[in-house]
Amino acid sequence: MKKIIAPSLLSANLAFLYRDIEMLNESEADWFHIDIMDSSFVSNISFGYSFIQYVKKYASKPIDVHLMISKPELYIKQCKNSGADHLHVHYEACIHLNKTIFSIKQYGLKVGVAVNPHTPVILLQDIIKDIDFVLLMSVNPGFSGQKFIDNTYKKIEDTKNLILKNNSYALIEVDGGINLENAYFLFKNGADIIVSGSTIFSDLDPKKIIRKLKKY
Repeated sequence: MKKIIAPSLLSANLAFLYRDIEMLNESEADWFHIDIMDSSFVSNISFGYSFIQYVKKYASKPIDVHLMISKPELYIKQCKNSGADHLHVHYEACIHLNKTIFSIKQYGLKVGVAVNPHTPVILLQDIIKDIDFVLLMSVNPGFSGQKFIDNTYKKIEDTKNLILKNNSYALIEVDGGINLENAYFLFKNGADIIVSGSTIFSDLDPKKIIRKLKKY
C-alpha cells in the first residue's frame, strides 16, 4: 500500500510561502493540503480561493482542498477554476450530498466526503461507491495543533469495513493532531493518506519528518 503524505499549508510560514512550497516540491510529500474555512461551519477563517491559485502556480503536486464551509455546493466551480485537484466537502454541511458529489465530479475533480469526530461513518453507506476519499477528522475542525482523538483508530477500521463491504475504491484520509507517534498506528490500522501540519512545519528539517512518515 502506498502511503500518501499531504502537508497542511495551514501550518506553513505564510511570510515565506513560496519557500515552503518549493520545499514540499523537493520533498517526498505527495499532495498539498489546503483548508478553506468560513467562520460559519467552523469558528475560524482561513485562506480564500486566491490562495489556491497562488499555490497551484508553483506546486508540482496535486492540490487537495478541504472545504470547512457552509453550502459548499456554491463554490465548486470556484475551487476548480482556482486549481483544486481534489475537493472534500463535509457530510454535516451538505443537505443534498449526492447532488453535491456529482456536481464535483462533473467539474473533473476527485471527490472526498469529510466527517467530524462525532459523525458515524455508517452514514456514508449510500454514497461510499461514488467517492474517491473518506476524510476522517481526528480533531474537531477549525484549528491546527489540537489533540488527536483516539477513537479515530476504531473509525478507520469501521470505514475500511464499509469500503470493502460495498466494493468501493475510496481511500481513507485522516486529518488532525497527527504526529510521528500516532501516524504509524494510523497507517497500520488502514489509513491511506495522512494530513499533517504542525508536526511537519514546526521541525527544523520538514523534509526529514516527511521522509519518516513515508517509511511507516
